[in-house]
Amino acid sequence: MTPRLAAVLWDMDGTLLDSEKLWDIAVRELARAHGHEMTDELRHALIGASGPDALRMIFTGLGVESTPEVLLAAEEFLERRVTELMTGPIPWRPGAAAALATVREAGLASALVTNTKRSLTEFGLDTLGRDRFDVSVCGDEVARGKPEPDVYLRAAELLGVDPRDCVAVEDSPTGTRAAHAAGCAVIVIPCEIAVPEGPGRSFRDTLVGLTIDDLDQALKLRG
Repeated sequence: MTPRLAAVLWDMDGTLLDSEKLWDIAVRELARAHGHEMTDELRHALIGASGPDALRMIFTGLGVESTPEVLLAAEEFLERRVTELMTGPIPWRPGAAAALATVREAGLASALVTNTKRSLTEFGLDTLGRDRFDVSVCGDEVARGKPEPDVYLRAAELLGVDPRDCVAVEDSPTGTRAAHAAGCAVIVIPCEIAVPEGPGRSFRDTLVGLTIDDLDQALKLRG
């Protein structure tokens, strides 16, 4: 059966909002608090990771023992610091607002699908506008965050659509793997790091000028 476009599933950080730069400040400050400077290689490895995975990667990469107490303190620090940084309008990625409007005007369902925890995602939604999405799914609301497919599968379930009839819009290798594993076609707009070529992936420089035909073509490419 030929897939028919039913919904668009949007990543948030680095895809719709230019918020990876805010996370960059916070995680580098966390590393300094433990007496280290974070390398760009380690920082790039964190992009798109779920909170628990990112913390494990940080302390492994820094060579710091990640006791339960250290992990809890780090989680609390990051939530506090990112909350401070996200208070107020967050810059949009180029073309993102218009792309959301295009999908809405076409009558397609939309979901925000992010590895960011709910408490922080709400700050993003303050900028994005909750009315732009039918549902939102966060990394702390599923058993496994990206690169596992759980957030995408849950979003499709809430929308009442088949994941194979969805196009996901992502900026990171981690998120792209998650969307592909869920069965979605993927439009990739790299932000901070490159995303490798792969099956079912369409690439764009930005969301500027995104059309419904572009989404349909992405679905056909996935096959």
